Amino acid sequence: MTKASSPEEKKQYLISITIIGILFFIFGFVTWTNGTLIPYLKIACQLTDFQSYLILTAFFIAYTIMAIPASFILKVTGYKKGMSLGLLVMAVGAILFIPAANARNYNLFLTAQFIIGCGLAFLQTASNPYATILGPIESAAMRISIMGICNKVAGILAGLIFGYIALSDADVLEASLKTMDEVTRNMTLDELAGRMVMPYSIITGVLIFLGVAVLFSSLPDIKDEDDSTSIKSSEKTSVLQFPYLILGVVALFLYVGVEVISGDTIISYGKSLGIELSIARYFTQGTLACMLIGYVVGITMIPKFLSQSTALKLCAILGVILTIATVITSGYVSVACVALLGLANSLMWPAMWPLAIGGLGKFTKIGSALMVMAIAGGAVLPLVYGKISESIGTQQAYWIMLPCYLFILYFAVKGHTIGKANA
Repeated sequence: MTKASSPEEKKQYLISITIIGILFFIFGFVTWTNGTLIPYLKIACQLTDFQSYLILTAFFIAYTIMAIPASFILKVTGYKKGMSLGLLVMAVGAILFIPAANARNYNLFLTAQFIIGCGLAFLQTASNPYATILGPIESAAMRISIMGICNKVAGILAGLIFGYIALSDADVLEASLKTMDEVTRNMTLDELAGRMVMPYSIITGVLIFLGVAVLFSSLPDIKDEDDSTSIKSSEKTSVLQFPYLILGVVALFLYVGVEVISGDTIISYGKSLGIELSIARYFTQGTLACMLIGYVVGITMIPKFLSQSTALKLCAILGVILTIATVITSGYVSVACVALLGLANSLMWPAMWPLAIGGLGKFTKIGSALMVMAIAGGAVLPLVYGKISESIGTQQAYWIMLPCYLFILYFAVKGHTIGKANA
């Protein structure tokens, strides 16, 4: 279905967009709890900065491991059943949070995060190309921007809910832990870890319900774009013969890395500057709010006033400027620059997907899988940031984002046209 012309087609199009929007809401809610989980588990499990960022590594590395298997499974199951399977796998990971919290077992927390990431790999591999090819490719960034709003609204809610549950009394708790004897200290930390039992019990139930609901929904299994729209894709024998896709994968890897750094390190960064955790726990919401503004701009401007490549160029340039500003300013101004990176990052995901997978034809699913593998940037770059921050400080470590934004700018200017017909 490329257009919604008849009333029946319009109805089906709206149903499809709504279901995909709900799935993107789930992506956001689960993914953006990480920003709260990092400082929370750092206290509950008594971790170093580097160890706390392993939460992100366990979560995002699952995309790299599962993306290719997910693409092959999707060829058999189709998009709808693949989305349902992803939700049920996520439910398995969510329920593991309960014994992990009860035992205050950090390794089990990491295992649960990894399984949730595996489920999300299925969802992302299916839903992103679905949203891309559900309508005209030139308006794909607009549709994915709508999905992004669902994602980031969920992220804001997740941060507020989990921040209240886990970090509302964190400053007092950290101070009191220093004066407790070992028995009282362990009991207090066990109580803190146990705060995750109820929310993850609810999340598990919701994921199971949605998995079943999607399976029996009227969501159609649409076909990949016709090979005639690709670069004579029938003559290609491998997805690696599309240079613009490979460059897109690298750009997405770097983008996810800087997005996760800006959203999930900002709380710890604020704390390192001496800002109380009870205040800093709201900083991720600032980053997400800036991303929401960007998505609204994307919906109103793309493709009528801005092309997808132009939007990506502007975002990359803004990312370069704000990265430099983050490092050379201080205090709340520096924190605000990190939050404003949400605006720079907002249209990158929506613009990169259609620029990278447009014209792949029969290689769309495997191309999508490679793009999903690139989400591992969220596993690698924040860990690098954490390691560097222990050596040169949390603020100077933000320099690692500068070359990332410069490469994204290259992809927006030139990279997305290499090897593409009618470039």
